[in-house]
Amino acid sequence: MTNPSGPERDRPDPGLSAIMSERHQLINLTYRLLGSLTEAEDVVQETYTRWYAMSARERDAIESPGGWLTTVASRICLDQLGSARARRERYVGEWVPEPLPTGTEWISGRWSGGTTADPADRVTLDESVNMAFLVVLELMTPAERVAFILHDVFRYSFAEVAAIVGRTPTACRQLASSARRRIRTSQSPAAPAARRADTVRAFKQAWEAKDIDALIGLLAPEATATGDGGGLVPALLRPVEGAEEVARFFAGRIDVVPDLTLLESTVNGQPGLVAKMDGAPVSVLAFDIAGDRITQIWSVLNPDKLRLWRAGSLLPEGRGDAAG
Repeated sequence: MTNPSGPERDRPDPGLSAIMSERHQLINLTYRLLGSLTEAEDVVQETYTRWYAMSARERDAIESPGGWLTTVASRICLDQLGSARARRERYVGEWVPEPLPTGTEWISGRWSGGTTADPADRVTLDESVNMAFLVVLELMTPAERVAFILHDVFRYSFAEVAAIVGRTPTACRQLASSARRRIRTSQSPAAPAARRADTVRAFKQAWEAKDIDALIGLLAPEATATGDGGGLVPALLRPVEGAEEVARFFAGRIDVVPDLTLLESTVNGQPGLVAKMDGAPVSVLAFDIAGDRITQIWSVLNPDKLRLWRAGSLLPEGRGDAAG
């Protein structure tokens, strides 16, 4: 990225390394705020564009460049979230957050001096990227989502959050509290990681065998399967509901696409599956599991959301180099 022309702006930026090191943190934040790594990267790019649009003197006067970048990125996300709901109402079929392969998550948590009444309310960075969590975030208002992510996940104090979102600290505290209630209401009891992996593996084996009874046994009675094709590839426009219906749907897919290959993979930090045809990913499946039963399946088929999976490996500093 180059600076605008002019003698002052052509001066070398001694803080370039420190400024660019904030990129990982900004991607972590904006992905959680938007549910799309593609959109998150665009926001971060716009944030840096605004930084370098300032003169060197203006940049030097900023006491906390990292804080400035976070504030600008959060405000851009807040604006985008305000219009995202309308855009997603026009989306063809169901909208599911963009799935992340292993290696795309860079933990660089920011710890401020802010405190919260109950530390147990805080969500870790690992927890905040799983698909079930991101889906619940979609139900929040833009202000709830921003206040909650900044405070509970990235540890900003409510005074800092208030300065970013343009509300009082008390109002931000209420927003985060409301968001927290949504999370608690929707969360399933956490299953141990090994059990989750075993359940997904058993689902894969039953799916490959077209064993409807085994599939039903792995699904909660009220299980739901949601597909996201974005109108670009065939996908059901509405979720499939009920254990038997979901089991029959997946068993039937093997007949429709007999050369489908299923691979176990980590999806947003949780056990998941990748469906491939001719060696290329055509669907990524994320699961929500309560006990040893699957309650939700999200199948992302939209090719625009699978670019990282197709690329094969991801380097934190670049677009489209994903690991998985």
